Amino acid sequence: MRELRYLFALLVGSKRKYVDPSRAVEILKDAFKSNDSQQQDVSEFTHKLLDWLEDAFQIKAEEERDGEKPKNPMVELFYGRFLAVGVLEGKKFENTEMFGQYPLQVNGFKDLHECLEAAMIEGEIESLHSENSAKSGQEHWFTELPPVLTFELSRFEFNQALGRPEKIHNKLEFPPILYLDRYMHKNREITRIKRDEIKRLKEYLTVLQQRLERYLSYGSGPKRFPLVDVLQYALEFASSKPVCTSPVDDLGASAPASGTLPAQTSPSTIEQQGPSSSDVPSTSPVQRSVIHKPFTQSRIPPDLPMHPAPRHITEEELSVLEGCLHRWRTEVENDTRDLQESISRIHRTIELMYSDKTMVQVPYRLHAVLVHEGQANAGHYWAYIYDHNQNRWMKYNDISVTKSTWEELERDSFGGYRNASAYCLMYINDKEQYLIQEEFNKETGQILVGMDTLPSDLRDYVKEDNKRFEKELEEWDAELAQKAQQEKLLSQIPRAPAPSPAPVQAGEPEYLEQPSRTDLSKHLKEDSVQAINKALAEQEDRGPEAIMDTSSDNAPAQPAPNQRVVEVAIPDVGTFVIESEEGGYDDEVMLTPNMQGIIMAIGKARNVYDRCGPEAGFFKAIKLEYTRLLKLAQEDPPPECDYRLRHAIVYFIQNQAPKKIIERTLLEQFGDHNLSFDERCRNIMKVAQAKLEMIKPDEVNMEEYEKWHQDYRNFRETTMFLMVGLEFFQKKSYMEALLYLIYAYQNNKELLSKGPYRGHDEELISHYRRECLLKLNEHAAALFESGDDQEVNNGLIIMNELIVPCLPLLLVDEMEEKDIVAVEDMRNRWCSYLGQEMEPNLQEKLTDFLPKLLDCSTEIKGFNDPPKLPSYSTHELCERYARIMLSLSRTPADGR
Repeated sequence: MRELRYLFALLVGSKRKYVDPSRAVEILKDAFKSNDSQQQDVSEFTHKLLDWLEDAFQIKAEEERDGEKPKNPMVELFYGRFLAVGVLEGKKFENTEMFGQYPLQVNGFKDLHECLEAAMIEGEIESLHSENSAKSGQEHWFTELPPVLTFELSRFEFNQALGRPEKIHNKLEFPPILYLDRYMHKNREITRIKRDEIKRLKEYLTVLQQRLERYLSYGSGPKRFPLVDVLQYALEFASSKPVCTSPVDDLGASAPASGTLPAQTSPSTIEQQGPSSSDVPSTSPVQRSVIHKPFTQSRIPPDLPMHPAPRHITEEELSVLEGCLHRWRTEVENDTRDLQESISRIHRTIELMYSDKTMVQVPYRLHAVLVHEGQANAGHYWAYIYDHNQNRWMKYNDISVTKSTWEELERDSFGGYRNASAYCLMYINDKEQYLIQEEFNKETGQILVGMDTLPSDLRDYVKEDNKRFEKELEEWDAELAQKAQQEKLLSQIPRAPAPSPAPVQAGEPEYLEQPSRTDLSKHLKEDSVQAINKALAEQEDRGPEAIMDTSSDNAPAQPAPNQRVVEVAIPDVGTFVIESEEGGYDDEVMLTPNMQGIIMAIGKARNVYDRCGPEAGFFKAIKLEYTRLLKLAQEDPPPECDYRLRHAIVYFIQNQAPKKIIERTLLEQFGDHNLSFDERCRNIMKVAQAKLEMIKPDEVNMEEYEKWHQDYRNFRETTMFLMVGLEFFQKKSYMEALLYLIYAYQNNKELLSKGPYRGHDEELISHYRRECLLKLNEHAAALFESGDDQEVNNGLIIMNELIVPCLPLLLVDEMEEKDIVAVEDMRNRWCSYLGQEMEPNLQEKLTDFLPKLLDCSTEIKGFNDPPKLPSYSTHELCERYARIMLSLSRTPADGR
């Protein structure tokens, strides 16, 4: 008990990144050790732990009671009661029982309510309400629910054939808010009425589904077809053009004369006779077709229909038949639609059966989900816990605590997605606010946080542990000199120079061409923000109102004396006279793909602009530009020509972004200040800016808007990691390449989890990441084999600081067979040294190193901060990316 108090106190106030629970765990292992020394199931362990804590609190409560009945906090928090009502061999009974973790079967059910309904009813339920019945059965009704309600999900079944238990990872849905009114004893009568109604509806639903199935799978043979289609096929057959001859006779009559080709011959006859010079002259190309296609040696007669058709049918017969088939088809369509609508209504009625006000008075909120990944005999555990102060889910995975989402929790916990599923759900009473409220100082009324929430003895214990931790840090600092020396040795390993990046300038991400006109949108465009910031420095100093006034001025801007007017030739667009950087505009911005497309669209809309004015010209230009980008999004270009890098909107279209997000992004692009270089572009720019001002806050979800643009920035960043990593790989700088490719793979995997067009080819990145590790492993092994102390140390540094931390990344996905094989190859290379004779010091180093290499844990260790990325313009990024992808296509890699 004392060790558990210390453990939880450290979790509250320790300065360490994580707390080591070994002392408490060892005590628990000794206390719960069974006679047969078998490993206990996690549910059994939890049961014993709760019982043990209950006993410990009971002893403490007995010691401190003062004439009153002692209260046990474990019982108060985790235990409830239910009433068992039933019939046993014709005799009714009622028993009140206490429960802690409530067990639920998972197999055969789709959601938590179905599991609960099955658990609350056992046996022949009809007998419970009838007199003089010999049947047996019982119902459970909650009479008292605990503040913390725990459901234990049974996900094991015994495989009789294999003679061992197996894990069930079937999908089971559970809600964030669970209403338990239907299971309460006080609602027993109304719940029984509703259950009877649901049973009646489900029986009726089964009849309707059977009737619908007869319409959708019509026929008496093994193959069934929708009846509507059968009638349509019959109508098409009857309406086909009649033929007067047999299709076989017709083909025979159209066969060539015997002097040119033999008559129709079966394949078996041809095979028996074999080709002869008299029957199949070698000079006739038509005769060669007889050998390869024995059934197509003659042309289809022009009057032969493409589909079977009736031989004889009169107009009167056809008219009657068409009328009947049309009428029957309409009747069948109406019947099918009526059945489908009735089925939908019944489903909806069942779903809303418990939604009335009287049945939503006992809400329980999901607080924690315990997840197991693996099989019955082995696996990995982690938990999701809801942070009520921050209103978000947190994932607790060994020493790693990270922010999470409901979507991630669903994917990992519901089951059916991979070998992971929830085995325990903890709900808390949503009306008992004391469970999640902050603690307050009774004297000052201030909120207590951190160590202030602890009693004095635990505060002193945590302070002492923090002092020990500070001393450990000092000792760690003393070891940095030795580590610096090791890094110096590592740096002496030959490596190619890094690619020369463009100078990095501070500022916002450069893919958007200028800052937003509103505080809600920080990023509007896709290129060259540093040039815009310099060009618009004066306007920004004057504030947004001054910029708005300037942009609304109808008179064309006159260049100042220090401004110079230049001509800029834009590829695929033309030559334009614009003001240079000194005049407030950047001619480089005019070369971006976005600006080229917009200027081209405005140029094509010139006739509409001249006839109908700026607003009509704007609508024409924006339609043309969207049509062009939509066409690009629908194309399937080679890898080196990725249109997503050129245009954010292509990325949005391919990933099915909401229409409002795409529209606003287009408006932002047409409202770019750099379009002020001539009167037509300036007027269309003002129309776009006016349209932006007209958008109401509730029309576009700016949080979602920013999220899509952040996803696109992540895509560009992933592209840069991939590109730089591949450049280093081609220069054989494998250590530098590895870090870039690791971050490229991890970021890309996160992108692809949201959709198949969110990122790049995962197999490509995986291949080069794997190749880097294999080549570094070979280099490290060669250094170890040299026997030289310095080179041996260098090789082990490579393994410990680069290879070993990366192995969990390759092992975490069991579907990546090539990665698993690569890990085994690397391990086998080092294990092969065990049978060889070597110096004692080498043997000692190998013995010390191998356990790290052979660790099967898939826990991903933290890496250093991502490497710094150079700042690329869109044009430069596309050019370098195309160059590296083309070089890969010219040099095929094994395993790609």
